[in-house]
Amino acid sequence: MRRAFIAGNWKMNLEKGSAVELAKALVDGTRNITDRDVLICPSFPLLPIVNDIVSGSNVWLGAQNMYYEKKGAFTGEVSADMLKSVGCEWVILGHSERRHVFHEDDSLINKKVKSAIEQGLKPILCVGELLEERESGKTEEVVKRQVVEGLKEVSPEDTAKIIIAYEPVWAIGTGKTATPEDADSIHSFIRDILRDLYNSKVSENMRILYGGSVKPENIDSLMAKDNIDGALVGGASLKADSFLRIINANIQS
Repeated sequence: MRRAFIAGNWKMNLEKGSAVELAKALVDGTRNITDRDVLICPSFPLLPIVNDIVSGSNVWLGAQNMYYEKKGAFTGEVSADMLKSVGCEWVILGHSERRHVFHEDDSLINKKVKSAIEQGLKPILCVGELLEERESGKTEEVVKRQVVEGLKEVSPEDTAKIIIAYEPVWAIGTGKTATPEDADSIHSFIRDILRDLYNSKVSENMRILYGGSVKPENIDSLMAKDNIDGALVGGASLKADSFLRIINANIQS
């Protein structure tokens, strides 16, 4: 059985005081967690501060993005080594906001995925369709392209270091959520892609998260599905009570 994984993406939210308060509450609230993994991804300036709080706890630290070069004249970017030096173990790559607000394409995201792995970070590769793509029946076409291109030249062995997050863009921050059945269907489709790209072992072992207006009210029904291994949580991860409820979701056995 795949181990459940709950990740909080704080996006461009919180300042030092509120970040410290939230991180402390999450550390306290996860002391007895043994059967699932918990990750939080603050903004870059907060990483060292939050790392001081979560280090040695049941909460992992991750970043929301990185650049694929190791160093150089890349103003405003951060490298994998920089992130590792402040305690990061994971990095979110290809998030819909990076794709559609900052216009990152599949090729750039693939470079980031490979660079993260080479430099010792574990990527969460995000994929998902726009509303117009969904309405025109292109969901599977878009998701397949993003998975295939995102994992290009990644070895079967290195897939063990990767998590995929399916996040339909139309459901992010909108209050709309794919039904558990719809989400599970796409997660199953992603497993078929992985089986074709690699083998059945990779397909069965890959953890696939759902992201898109995940809330305490819908987490149990999402986690009840066979192919949903966890959640990538946005707004609901900014408040300790709501995120801890999501972290403590009932897991399908």
